[in-house]
Amino acid sequence: MHPELLLPVAISLLVTTGILLPLIPYLKKLGADQTIREDGPVWHNQKGKTPTMGGVAFLGGISAAVLVLLPSLPAAVRNEALIALLCALSFGFIGFVDDYIKVVRRRNLGLTPRQKLLLQVLAATAFLASRYAGGDTAHTLLIPLLRVSLPLGVFYYPAAAFIIVGTVNSVNLTDGLDGLATLVTLPVSLLFMAIAYRYQNAALWLVSAALLGGLLGYLPFNLPKAKVFMGDTGAFFLGGCVAALAFMCSMPVLLALCGIVYVLETCSDLLQILYFRHTGGKRLFKMAPLHHHYEMKGLSEKQVDVLFTLISAAGCLLAYLAYTDFF
Repeated sequence: MHPELLLPVAISLLVTTGILLPLIPYLKKLGADQTIREDGPVWHNQKGKTPTMGGVAFLGGISAAVLVLLPSLPAAVRNEALIALLCALSFGFIGFVDDYIKVVRRRNLGLTPRQKLLLQVLAATAFLASRYAGGDTAHTLLIPLLRVSLPLGVFYYPAAAFIIVGTVNSVNLTDGLDGLATLVTLPVSLLFMAIAYRYQNAALWLVSAALLGGLLGYLPFNLPKAKVFMGDTGAFFLGGCVAALAFMCSMPVLLALCGIVYVLETCSDLLQILYFRHTGGKRLFKMAPLHHHYEMKGLSEKQVDVLFTLISAAGCLLAYLAYTDFF
């Protein structure tokens, strides 16, 4: 591998770290403390003084790496990398507004669920419209493992928007333990780097490598016991970035494999709600989403982090094999 290929990783890592070092004391001074779920594990109450909105750091690091190296890409693929970054930034901005209302304006609920959903749908629509304007007129979902191409016609775009918004909210749901969302997204970034390297996709490499660098720069500050949380700013940005990378591969359904942890977290939450309603108050899991279930069973945060990261890595390996087999 040529050493210059690691430039996005290095720039993103250094900028992320450089932003975090002054950002954490500033957030503490600002009083930007994490809001702790009242119905969550009681031992999470001690996290109430940990500052949030730390996702601003890797948002800046990843953006810096992409924008600095964008001119080095072939002219034909620059727009694709830029559109992917703008997708991530648009979702990150929605998360930032939500965090700002909660932690700076001291309105605990932030944006309402309806407001967030509307803004997310608009962001997903803008991303898909940008790709269409850039020449991506695909109306087919490629399904790995089954090696099936599913033509959807005009229904492709609602399905694609659903996948994007679902991914963003699933990543946000996964961000419930110190280091968890960061760790399980590391194998995802490596997956897209591996695909980019194999198929010589320069735009995909730049964005996925920048994502890896941002996560590596952020991770030491986010491992248990975390010095900072990413907040909705970071989680929404990561979700938008991961979704954009899957579309750059022309296979958004790949997210069901490489994002297996996101899927499990979301499904556990939905199943808990449905089971509770249909059984008159009984619970399927000790607590949802799934990471809290394992906490309640006695696993430490570090143990849950390791378990879920291994599951994510296995899903990403399967995704790589499925993708390369399809093509």
